[in-house]
Amino acid sequence: MRLLFKMDAEDYDPGGKPFIRPSVRGIILQNGRAAMVHSLKYNYYKFPGGGMEPGESQLETLIREVREESGLAVVPESIREYGLVHRVQKSDQPLYEMFVQDNYYYLCGVLPKVFSQKLDDYEQDERFTLEFVSPETAIRVNRQMPHGPADQAMLEREALVLELLIKEGYLPAFFD
Repeated sequence: MRLLFKMDAEDYDPGGKPFIRPSVRGIILQNGRAAMVHSLKYNYYKFPGGGMEPGESQLETLIREVREESGLAVVPESIREYGLVHRVQKSDQPLYEMFVQDNYYYLCGVLPKVFSQKLDDYEQDERFTLEFVSPETAIRVNRQMPHGPADQAMLEREALVLELLIKEGYLPAFFD
């Protein structure tokens, strides 16, 4: 999978113990908008997806996480690789010095029906809601609005991926 970009905060001891958490994210595009999860509590947007479970493939994670977070059912035959974002920063886990995450992004189609979400406790607390949003709105909200304790590096990652999708012609540069 092609490397889209790297994000390295350089705020950690490089010789320290890493917490490694690969994740998979779905890029679902319809009518010039991206399907994103909106945290109503902290007002940010993210692509649906999440961490891989032990023994789970990237595609299994993609299908499971998109369904759980958004209620959208990925059509397996539609899945295409988009790219990888490599992220490293100081860990917030007490036993680890650094957090290392490879985020695998896949373009995919979904069934027209939206199913019920299956949210984790923190996702319920943040009131994750599926929205088909213009890229400009998601970028602006992620970069310019206050987000409480939300991880700004994650929000910038999503904004940068949206900008690449615009640059590469997957999404329009302006959408009314």
